[in-house]
Amino acid sequence: MPNPVAIPTKIVIASRESLLAMWQANFIKNRLRELYPQTEISILGMTTQGDQILDVTLSKIGGKGLFIKELEQALADGRADIAVHSMKDVPMNLPTGFTLAAITEREDPRDAFVSNQYKNLSELPADSVVGTSSLRRESQLRARFPHLHIQPLRGNVQTRLRKLDEGQYAAIILAAAGLKRLDLTYRITALLEPEQSLPAVGQGALGIECLSNRPDLVCLMEPLHDRETAQCVEAERAMSRVLGGSCQVPLGGFAQIADNVLTLRGFVATPDGKRIVSDELNGKPEAGTTLGEQLAQNLMAQGADKILAALVIS
Repeated sequence: MPNPVAIPTKIVIASRESLLAMWQANFIKNRLRELYPQTEISILGMTTQGDQILDVTLSKIGGKGLFIKELEQALADGRADIAVHSMKDVPMNLPTGFTLAAITEREDPRDAFVSNQYKNLSELPADSVVGTSSLRRESQLRARFPHLHIQPLRGNVQTRLRKLDEGQYAAIILAAAGLKRLDLTYRITALLEPEQSLPAVGQGALGIECLSNRPDLVCLMEPLHDRETAQCVEAERAMSRVLGGSCQVPLGGFAQIADNVLTLRGFVATPDGKRIVSDELNGKPEAGTTLGEQLAQNLMAQGADKILAALVIS
């Protein structure tokens, strides 16, 4: 029999310092305390480059990877043992030397419509200003509601809600998971089903990252790993990886498992929403990576490669 993994006396969690990121880190901290009561669990809060640059859209400053580089540096330096991320912020290819030790059970993966005046997107009058931080949401909104003005919206959840309350926007679109985790469910005016707004790859799931030379940590995180969520997220990420998915690409991917069948949907669009290619595939949950890669090939055969090439040129 293999030797049991030694339980460490201390585990340090690296996290961004936003309220949502700290909620996520504390959630993992509390779970680990339940599992390993003899271990001291602490959080190293950090401000990342992505948190500091708020006057430019993410797609123009290097994408969501800016939210995790400093956390990975803390792992490499030995200042932290694990880092907790929203999976939708994790680049499709981790740097050499890093691995995902666990993917936790998914919270609500849908987008949320938030407005103080209107009940849903269809109620918004022409020329209403809608705020969103992602090209994925923007392209889908422009395709369905070309009469609306879509404007960038950066900042943490509280900042975005404040901008809405100040009247800068008629409505904003946020991830439902973040609002629910911060006990802000009451701010959700309507939930957007995947047919209305296909979620981001990994949306609603948390990832726990560590150095790849720490199999002991991977073993310790195993009780937090949700197999079904991981199969879905891995399928989504495989699709996005082939397509070169990042903040610069209006791309969505969402997988669900029902009756032991994984259904993966994906799309690629132009930022203005005037051209969208989409498709879906079904298969065995354990074949998620293959399904994701095949779906990406299907999308490219439909013209996604031309959309992506034009985005690179521009």
